Amino acid sequence: MTQRENQGVSRGLVTLSVMLATIMQALDTTIANVALPHMQGAMGATQDQVSWVLTSYIVAAAIAMPMTGFISARIGRKQLFLWSVVGFTITSALCGAAQTLDQIVIFRLLQGIFGASLVPLSQSVLLDTYPTEQHGSAMAMWGVGVMVGPILGPSLGGWLTEYYNWRWVFYINIPFGVLAWLGIATFVKETPLDPKRKFDLFGFMLLAIAIGSLQLFLDRGESQNWFASMEIVVEAILAALTMYMFIVHMFTANQPFLEPQMFRDRNFVIGLLFIFIIGIVLLATMALLPPYLQNLMGYPVIDVGLLLTPRGFGTMAGMMLVGKLANKVDLRYLIVIGLLLMILSLWQMTGFSIDVSRWEIIYTGVIQGLGMGLVFVPLSTISFSTLAPQFRNEGTALYSLIRNIGSSIGISAVTTYLSQRVQINHAAFADYITPFNKAFQAAAHVGAADLSTTIGLVKLNNDVTYQASLLGYLQDFRIMMFLCVLMLLMMVLLRKPQKRAPTVIKRKP
Repeated sequence: MTQRENQGVSRGLVTLSVMLATIMQALDTTIANVALPHMQGAMGATQDQVSWVLTSYIVAAAIAMPMTGFISARIGRKQLFLWSVVGFTITSALCGAAQTLDQIVIFRLLQGIFGASLVPLSQSVLLDTYPTEQHGSAMAMWGVGVMVGPILGPSLGGWLTEYYNWRWVFYINIPFGVLAWLGIATFVKETPLDPKRKFDLFGFMLLAIAIGSLQLFLDRGESQNWFASMEIVVEAILAALTMYMFIVHMFTANQPFLEPQMFRDRNFVIGLLFIFIIGIVLLATMALLPPYLQNLMGYPVIDVGLLLTPRGFGTMAGMMLVGKLANKVDLRYLIVIGLLLMILSLWQMTGFSIDVSRWEIIYTGVIQGLGMGLVFVPLSTISFSTLAPQFRNEGTALYSLIRNIGSSIGISAVTTYLSQRVQINHAAFADYITPFNKAFQAAAHVGAADLSTTIGLVKLNNDVTYQASLLGYLQDFRIMMFLCVLMLLMMVLLRKPQKRAPTVIKRKP
């Protein structure tokens, strides 16, 4: 076997190993959502209490993720990767074996801490394993796990919960974890240590408080009626104040927690802005479609999973296409095509009605998934094409963090907007329900509407609420379409990625 073939095999095994870890973590971001009602029944918990199963994981992962760069510099990237996989796998097993809600919340918190580094480390390893000209193909493989995991998570979670038990949504991580650990331990190379690097405790505490407060604000705002709750007000003020203090500290301290020189890279900064919006569109859509299909269209959970699965195949197809074209065309053209496909899909979704067919749901999902695949991979490649190599661990952690924050904001925003629009739409529709409306008179004449009985009023109110809810979902889809249009207009800010390796920049002493 030639040296080039050996390198190819080695890179393939490294890719497989880190992808197992990526898929494991990415699946866990959504796979537990479907099982929440079953956990609630098994543990005898309220809706608000069981929501902490998700909240604890999200908050812990968000706070721990920025630590990736510092810890990998001190103990080595491979060591951090191995310990993260071990910790994530063990805590997954503990979540599955938990007997009380308190135990699940604690184990989910630990799972979030260990899992925080998996995605940014896998991206950093692949960027270092492949030469610059193959970064597009490497990011295509990495993107499959990051993007398809959250899309297929609800389908897999629903199937495991329906035919086995809710505990299997956690046990499924064990074989992934064991194989990932063996592959990383065998094939991934260790990085040089930086024992002189100091830990900026003050900067980390500011960032941790800011991120934790923001995640709690977003996750609990809807259930606590937003700013009508003192808890939400305090969290909002705390998040804004500490984030401002962190930014000032980062640009003035001698050795800040995050290296400010990263933000001199234009493509990296614009990439962070893009991935923030991508995070909003990706998971916000996935948060809206299941309740739309279940509550309005009457589909059972299993059918919902089957209808959403083709979206993941569309994403994989887009990423595979990018992998083939990455070295042949300007990646910015692929992003433009992907955004146009996403806009087309969301525009079609704004026309959904009570008679929407399964085929319409599937093909709009495939188009949107294809577009997302064409955007996500080139964006990752361009964002890191000019970033100095020594900033990759920190940069990938920040990139993943911004995407996750975008997802949290997106889910919270579309849920709140939906609730508000349903009320507004209901009031607007109700204005037309009068004895003087000719359409209503015709409906009453044939017995389709009746204001003279309680049963008739209840039925009429339910019909109005149904139509108000349907329009609310369509208005949410329209907002996300406008976000994609905004990204399309912002494409002029991205520079063409360099073919050469990025310049090494010395850190401040």
